[in-house]
Amino acid sequence: MVSSWCYFILPVVLFIGLLRKCRERTWGRCKNTDSLLGRVFIVTGANSGIGKEIVKELAKRKATVILACRNLQTAQNAMSDIRTQISTGELVPMELNLASFASIREFAREVIKNFAEVHVLINNAGVYVPFKEHASTNDGFEIHFGVNHLGHFLLTNLLLEHLERNGPSRIIIVTSKLFESGIIDFSNLNGEKGLVVKGRMNPAYCNSKLANTYFGIELAKRTENSGVNVYMVCPGFTYTGLFRNVKRSWFHYIIFSPVALLFLRTANQVAIFIHYIGAQTVLHCAIEPSLSNESGNIYRDCKLYVSKKKLDSDVALRLWDVSVKLTGMTESVK
Repeated sequence: MVSSWCYFILPVVLFIGLLRKCRERTWGRCKNTDSLLGRVFIVTGANSGIGKEIVKELAKRKATVILACRNLQTAQNAMSDIRTQISTGELVPMELNLASFASIREFAREVIKNFAEVHVLINNAGVYVPFKEHASTNDGFEIHFGVNHLGHFLLTNLLLEHLERNGPSRIIIVTSKLFESGIIDFSNLNGEKGLVVKGRMNPAYCNSKLANTYFGIELAKRTENSGVNVYMVCPGFTYTGLFRNVKRSWFHYIIFSPVALLFLRTANQVAIFIHYIGAQTVLHCAIEPSLSNESGNIYRDCKLYVSKKKLDSDVALRLWDVSVKLTGMTESVK
């Protein structure tokens, strides 16, 4: 005899599934499939999650892609996996540790030396570590501020002239809607005074995403009419390895499951007739021709995103100047 619970659970599951399909249709996808033969892309954090999916999509379009990864072996493993599905494009693994200024400088030198042209830099890599662990970079910065912001800030500026010479080119900065919960406190950028934790939100991560957004705003101003376009991208709530350091009990997984079914995207989410990917908005901003005059904007779900948070251009400028000093750059980009 069928349990009476089945008559309750089955309709609920079907209803949630239907809602999920409806939500997938709002997530957007990159529709451009033009060949990228001869175009060179750099993707940081390319060995897993969204980064790996970006590489796949670029390889399908015959691009040359530099997989910039902290561990060279993981980059090679990702390449091997991609090659079981996609044979086109040129994939180049390179070591890049965004927690080390020395590694970033060495990576930039090698790129400039070995690649006469670079057309798109995708600053995708990021870390999310429980703030209570007080993790730091090799140079002594709080891990989120140091990797998510300062690491990409230094990398971008070291490669900026190279990108300008090979324009039109693009810089994609992967941020998050969580930047709206962030704060830029210039007296506490490194979290040395501690941070207020509200609920389960990681304030250091939110602050670093806000720093990413301010970085993109100021960079767009400084590269105006240079042939370089800058885009900030929120990829959406995506299931990747970013949260691998977050410990959860079985109870949390049970509570979280309905939310995940409705809102969580996989890095490569497949739906009937339509291929949705958590990386789609990043890809859209990296290759869509119609965005060539839209530098300095934030995108989500492959469309313009208007933040509810007021973004102060004076804060963006001050953060830029502070970041120049913290990364040891001799001068800011004109």
